[in-house]
Amino acid sequence: MTPEKKAETALHGDGAHTDVQEKAGRASTRRSFLKVAGIGAGSLLFVGAAGLTWRAVDGGVLASGTGEAFAAWGEAGPETHDALGLVRTAVLAANAHNAQPWQFRVSDNRIDVFADTTRNLGAMDPLFRELDVSLGCAIENIVVAAPANGKAATVTLLPDPTDPTHVARIDLHAVEASVSPLFDAITSRHTDRNGYDPARRVGDAELARLSGLADTMDTELVWFSTPAEKDAFGALTIRATKAIIADPEQVADDAAWYRTDWHEIQAHKDGITIDPSGQSEFIRALSKIMPVSTAQNNAGWLAGTRDSQVPTASAFGAIVVRDPLDTGQRLEAGRLWQRMHLAMTVDGVSAQPLCQVPERIDRESTAGLVPDFGPALAALLPADRHAVMTFRIGYPTGKALPSPRRPAREVVLS
Repeated sequence: MTPEKKAETALHGDGAHTDVQEKAGRASTRRSFLKVAGIGAGSLLFVGAAGLTWRAVDGGVLASGTGEAFAAWGEAGPETHDALGLVRTAVLAANAHNAQPWQFRVSDNRIDVFADTTRNLGAMDPLFRELDVSLGCAIENIVVAAPANGKAATVTLLPDPTDPTHVARIDLHAVEASVSPLFDAITSRHTDRNGYDPARRVGDAELARLSGLADTMDTELVWFSTPAEKDAFGALTIRATKAIIADPEQVADDAAWYRTDWHEIQAHKDGITIDPSGQSEFIRALSKIMPVSTAQNNAGWLAGTRDSQVPTASAFGAIVVRDPLDTGQRLEAGRLWQRMHLAMTVDGVSAQPLCQVPERIDRESTAGLVPDFGPALAALLPADRHAVMTFRIGYPTGKALPSPRRPAREVVLS
């Protein structure tokens, strides 16, 4: 499940409002958030100007996207021409819950990638599917960045049968430096949780081009782009969101990654924060000032999924594999997702993982629950294919903001 969806509410219009309509929409958004959060307008009066100012400063209202927790976004570049420079790009990869479950061992001509299983998501990822996909994203960033750093990268997945945490060995060879558009997109690629532009459709040619980025026999893309397909997948996603909210263990393991104020973000440099949530500036500021319970977060997440993210998607997609328990295939799925997201960034297309259905499938499997979402999703997919990553795409209506990241020096093994 993705970061900061917990605060989502129905606040995205179609981009064609007049000034009067926009002002009315912002007022409605404020009322909607206050209702979801259980905050009466009168309650704000009792906080007092001094109290609000202190909470605003302490919560980081005026310091969004600043500090050491965001420095990694400015450290990646082609100028270092060494292996550590490639790790600086790896830490900017997409990853579930922004848990950043990676470690790296670096030498002059080699990078070894390891899974940090202490950063797993518990009941939200009981089979480590999302952990493996996240690691695949980091591997792909290294491969994309290598030529810009004067290197060619050769990837060997799972090189040590005795150590399942050793997920990749990347051998590096000197070549003439060359910078690709995908490399340039690494520092500007962000998950976009805003509502997308319903007046603009991602065309069939773009979907086909993205499908062509799959480069292994076991990994491919399935699109849900017709109205009937979108309705079916969207309804299943909403139902899975409700099922997660009703599961106390999943809720608790999800909430463990919330980072609620500036000081906590700077200390952890990871996790779910409000700024990249797609909310308006007002809602983001209010969320940092007024305490919001887990139940209120969940209500906001459901509202955002149901009322904004699902209905404004131009298309939904699934990265599917032959064996969803195969670590190598899941790593390749992550590599494909990162490659796709970089390509979409170049093309001005927004994307957001919507993985509630796979999360419930894994939960049903490991908790001994009656299969529900597995058969339902299988009915939408080709025979003998299993989704390890599901997502939405569309054209943006707002700016996607960065999430905090641990810098390379904190994830390199000695």
